[in-house]
Amino acid sequence: MKSRLIAENQLVPEQLAVNETLFHVANGYIGVRGSFEEGVPAEVKSIRGTYINAFYDTEKLHYEERYTGFPDYSQCMLNVIDAQSIKLYLDDEEFSMFNGRIVSYQRTLDAENGTVNRTVHWVSPQGREIILTVKRMASFAVKEAFLISYHVKCLNFKGLLNIISNITADVSNMSAEFDPRLGTSGGNRLDVSRINSRDDIFSLECKTRNSGLSAVCTMSNKMDNSSKRMTAETSRGVSEIFEVEVESGDEICLEKFAVYTDSVRFEQPLEEGFRINREIYQAGFKQMAARQRQYLDSFWKNADITIEGDAEIQNGIRFNMYQLLQSASNDKYSNIAAKGLSGEGYEGHYFWDTETYIYPFFLFTNPGLAKNLLMFRYNTLDGARKRAREMAHSKGALFPWRTINGDECSAYFPSGTAQYHINTDIAHAVIQYWQVTGDTQFMADFGAEILFETARVLYDVGHFRNDGKFVINEVTGPDEYTACVNNNYYTNLTTQHLFEYCDSAWKMLKQSFPAALDRLAEKINIVFEEIAEFKKAACAMYLPFDKKLQIHPQDDSFLERKVWDLDNTPKEKFPLLLHYHPLHIYRHQVCKQPDTVLAHFLLEGQVPLEIIKNDYYYYEKITTHDSSLSTCIFSIMASRIGDKKRAYDYFSKTARLDLDNLQGNTEHGIHTAAMGGMWMAVVFGFGGMRFNGGQLYFRPNIPDCWKSIEFKVVYRGRVLQIKATGTDTIIKLLDGDAINIYLNDKLLKLEPEEVTV
Repeated sequence: MKSRLIAENQLVPEQLAVNETLFHVANGYIGVRGSFEEGVPAEVKSIRGTYINAFYDTEKLHYEERYTGFPDYSQCMLNVIDAQSIKLYLDDEEFSMFNGRIVSYQRTLDAENGTVNRTVHWVSPQGREIILTVKRMASFAVKEAFLISYHVKCLNFKGLLNIISNITADVSNMSAEFDPRLGTSGGNRLDVSRINSRDDIFSLECKTRNSGLSAVCTMSNKMDNSSKRMTAETSRGVSEIFEVEVESGDEICLEKFAVYTDSVRFEQPLEEGFRINREIYQAGFKQMAARQRQYLDSFWKNADITIEGDAEIQNGIRFNMYQLLQSASNDKYSNIAAKGLSGEGYEGHYFWDTETYIYPFFLFTNPGLAKNLLMFRYNTLDGARKRAREMAHSKGALFPWRTINGDECSAYFPSGTAQYHINTDIAHAVIQYWQVTGDTQFMADFGAEILFETARVLYDVGHFRNDGKFVINEVTGPDEYTACVNNNYYTNLTTQHLFEYCDSAWKMLKQSFPAALDRLAEKINIVFEEIAEFKKAACAMYLPFDKKLQIHPQDDSFLERKVWDLDNTPKEKFPLLLHYHPLHIYRHQVCKQPDTVLAHFLLEGQVPLEIIKNDYYYYEKITTHDSSLSTCIFSIMASRIGDKKRAYDYFSKTARLDLDNLQGNTEHGIHTAAMGGMWMAVVFGFGGMRFNGGQLYFRPNIPDCWKSIEFKVVYRGRVLQIKATGTDTIIKLLDGDAINIYLNDKLLKLEPEEVTV
């Protein structure tokens, strides 16, 4: 594969904040935006940030009219201690990309080696000439480590060279009062507890204002050249200064090792910070880079997708998959934020995005990591039970719509708490894991408990009406432009699915894990009669359908509303949520994103293809795609109904959404859910993959402009390689035992190393 996914060859100040997102480095635990080490002038827009997944502060929410069940506190992922800073002086001249003359410049993202690289050939205002080469990485091998290799080649400069490396808590979060996608928790939220040093390792420890969490950054610097070494300390940071006499032709290299630890994960974050820093300092940048490459070789082995005939799309696909890896937590304390660890959009909160859009990518490429993502939900199950009681449910669990620590922090309930489908989305991910991995032990230990507890709340929300139908009232579906409705089709359908699988899980446990079932039944006080009620509700589930139009209304009253005139709405009025009061939007037939169409993707076997087509074309006309979650699903379902042009058009908008800044807000962070949706659009859309009841199905239908697609999936311990052209499909079992699959509705048996066409 081509390792350099993106490259910047000239400095464009207006693009700087966007590129700080695109060139960020992260490993699921820490994320560092792609700011220049030396900083930028005050008049240039820059969003300098470093983030620790699940490290947050709280702030009391103020309501003029507060009701029972409203969250008490907001949560915000904090911009933490900055370890990026390295200043360079040639005698009395400070290096800056914004003064002097840039002879040449290139910055690249290398996804094979896991580094962001910057090379600058620079001439100072007084004619001093250097080549600066910087490599930085967030280590996948040692998740707490952020490293910089800083190399200066003196071309004509002779004199005193100073390099200043520091860590500082002089940081703050951004805010935007009139954009709900950003939040308002701005300013500096960290207090410095202490600054310390041991054996040339410096530490800066900070504590949040309200949440009581602590973060530590330790720093060490290695420079082999003989130099004078000094330190300087302020109330909010510490610097190490290297001073060296150089001659023309000399090359100076500084290696900077920063380690982030926090009280979320460590009982003694300071001690752990010193320990880890000593280890990576001893290893050195070169060895850490080798470990980074080894990790990524393993990742790309199963994850890579190859497209022949579309270089721009190919680049976008690999960029997106790499960003998913950078965003994914690999511990029980955190999940995947809506913007990953690349920016502060949505304040670092976790949504349904993970389970519905991102999770399938990891499930089919790295099932172990997929399991960890589910474990975060299991570990916050007690908080979800507490939330259910706050919402007047006597039993069961209600997962928060947006959260960091497991508590609900969405203050606007119509598009927050009312989205009860968060429960069915998480449950669906559990069901998918069970189907794809066959891991019944996980179901016995954790998964069944999630299913039963989430189902209890949905059962309590619904009821059997007079005609015997089970209905679910006053909820919001995935489309946030339609709030607080009765019988949202998506919610009802996914709840029906959850209820059915509760019955399946109970029976599986009773047969294979009777002792585990007994323990669980005692723990949550559940009996089979309750499961039987779920099954009864599933059989009686009301799913809205309009016989005249032959479509599924999004909810009971959706078709009674006035259709929004999208054709005559000025472009500057999009996205609608930033320009119209919610009530005005709610009165119309207008969708922010797929809702019924998404339901058909997740559970398409429930509906005839002709009805799916009707729904697709009906909702397409009234969908704004104001949400980045939208176009990928429309692409997948266009593939399903055989509309190849629409499938490709929607896909192209998803594949390069951040690279081309199509939503206009990439500066606030990547769109991780859209990136997961991109992968689904390739594999489920053009690859035509589906899975049901332990069987894999493929029905490839690739765009006419592509010569072929090739991808791999991990399924029940096997690794399958699929290559599809416009006329043929080749499927190979690379690892694992023989397996039966369906290709274009024909049953085939795959044997190891045999090719099936």
